[in-house]
Amino acid sequence: MIISPKIRGFICTTAHPEGCAAHVQQQIDYVKSQPPLANAPKRVLVIGSSTGYGLASRIVPAFGGGAATVGVFFEKEGTEGKTGSAGWYNSVAFEEAAAKEGLYAKSFNGDAFSNEIKRQVIDAIRADLGQVDMIIYSLASPRRTDPETGEVYKSVLKPTGDTYTNKNLNTDKKQLEPVTIEPATADEIAQTVKVMGGEDWKLWIDALSEAGALAEGFKTVAYSYIGPELTWAIYTDGTIGRAKIHLEDTARGLNTSFGKGTALVSVNKALVTQASSAIPVVPLYISILYKIMKAKGTHEGCIEQIERLFATHYGAPGGPTLDDKGRVRIDDWEMRPEIQQEVEKIWGTVTTENLDELSDFAGYQKEFLRLFGFGLPGVDYAAETDPVRPLPSHS
Repeated sequence: MIISPKIRGFICTTAHPEGCAAHVQQQIDYVKSQPPLANAPKRVLVIGSSTGYGLASRIVPAFGGGAATVGVFFEKEGTEGKTGSAGWYNSVAFEEAAAKEGLYAKSFNGDAFSNEIKRQVIDAIRADLGQVDMIIYSLASPRRTDPETGEVYKSVLKPTGDTYTNKNLNTDKKQLEPVTIEPATADEIAQTVKVMGGEDWKLWIDALSEAGALAEGFKTVAYSYIGPELTWAIYTDGTIGRAKIHLEDTARGLNTSFGKGTALVSVNKALVTQASSAIPVVPLYISILYKIMKAKGTHEGCIEQIERLFATHYGAPGGPTLDDKGRVRIDDWEMRPEIQQEVEKIWGTVTTENLDELSDFAGYQKEFLRLFGFGLPGVDYAAETDPVRPLPSHS
């Protein structure tokens, strides 16, 4: 079939297998262009490994440090006449590239919150690798089923104080519109913490520990975001922010259990990802931020961010550099005062009419399509392609 993008709201319902493979290869090539990682982990488990920061977190240790990797994700496989999800094709491409270099790579497609997937993954680690020395937690999910009670929790993106109104970019219509979001109820806050907080991260670490699958001196990192003040009401001070506080508390608890410096939260930069595209206000902020950071030569994508995390924090002789709350900050370039002052200035004057002039919305759109394998150089999008692509580790 010939596959072209079909966009509905903040998601693209199609994905291109060759395009996704080209996107993965670009990221691999970037990692290989950098110096080999010092003190790289050798056996890595990535929970939420198929797109964005999670995918980058699998590519960097594998192709920058020769690591064996295990990936966990919940993606849709392609069928005759219907494409799979981008994350599925990314994972197939990653495994194929790893196999070419003789790197161990095994993937598990299923509900990472479930006890069943945890058991399957841990059994494979014990059989094939013995133990893991790095666990990356990069799940972004709208809902979670509690593995013990069966109760389903749903996360929401809402403020926790007053009603919130701000500018929002309707990416379909390329129009700026006001968005108003009512505050979350106490139950919505609690449910969001259940989905996006640190509870499942701890369950994974505890399950690996009980199975003897954690190497001595292992490290684990979970990802977070803080962002600028103009997004705080919806993010940092909102329901997701409450979940991220729980994530940081979980890291402290894991450090108490397993030793100081074992568990870290890394605060990452705002980027076009499938998760960030769904957050009101954020696409406009990213479009403005991209224009400023590209002009200053400090723009990074997921792969550059994660390569820097491994190279300058995990590989650093004295260990990672932490902020006053014990977090790694690879959003440091984004949050420089001069960058944020320019964002605020543009935010005050941007309109539908001057959007192209004052922001990099064209770059935002291009990056969004690339997430689904579209717009990559060297890919013939007019050619017929097979949407059915099995995972090598399952064939």
